[in-house]
Amino acid sequence: MALALFDLDDTLLEGDTASLWFEHMVALGWADLAMARQEQALMARYYAGSLAMEEYMAFTLSPLADRSQAEVAAEVDLCIKRRILPRLYPAALTCLSRHQAQGDRVILISASGEHIVRPVARHLGVSEVLAIELECIDGRYTGRTQGVLSFQAGKVTRLRQHLGAALERSGSHGYSDSINDLPLLELVEHAHVVNPAERLAGLAQARGWQTLRWQR
Repeated sequence: MALALFDLDDTLLEGDTASLWFEHMVALGWADLAMARQEQALMARYYAGSLAMEEYMAFTLSPLADRSQAEVAAEVDLCIKRRILPRLYPAALTCLSRHQAQGDRVILISASGEHIVRPVARHLGVSEVLAIELECIDGRYTGRTQGVLSFQAGKVTRLRQHLGAALERSGSHGYSDSINDLPLLELVEHAHVVNPAERLAGLAQARGWQTLRWQR
């Protein structure tokens, strides 16, 4: 059984689920427009590969502090249906389905919070998920993360923790759009870059990685 590792944001869909969720929180009144502008400034640093993910998560999770998991889950579900599912790339769904049909072990591994990624994965029929874990106490979010953040080299760390001796490079595939996922792409035997920006596109060409151009 070969591994098929998929990034989520800007790989399986056009856009970033964390940003789309933040827009939803602004619409709810859980965050304001000034916070939305700050979130976009942080995302610009993410795309440049210079973001401290701890800073981003602390900022974007602050509206969830002391909210119940049930309340957040209900709004996440609405956000997914209205803002996220319509943005999925048809070619990404075909690729995902092909790996599933081949019996590959499909894992969705994302630098977004698990409160968003896990329900998206359920819509995609993916049962294995590695995402940033959120701290909850007595069924309420604290606004803090816990454990190793699945970001940059942290994705490989989390994957090794998850798979242990079952981590097998032979025949493995990895899909991502982001220079932040370079450690993950270097781990697999077959790396695929999706709609890459210039820096990653250049690396992909130099290393003979497949470049995919997926559109809505």
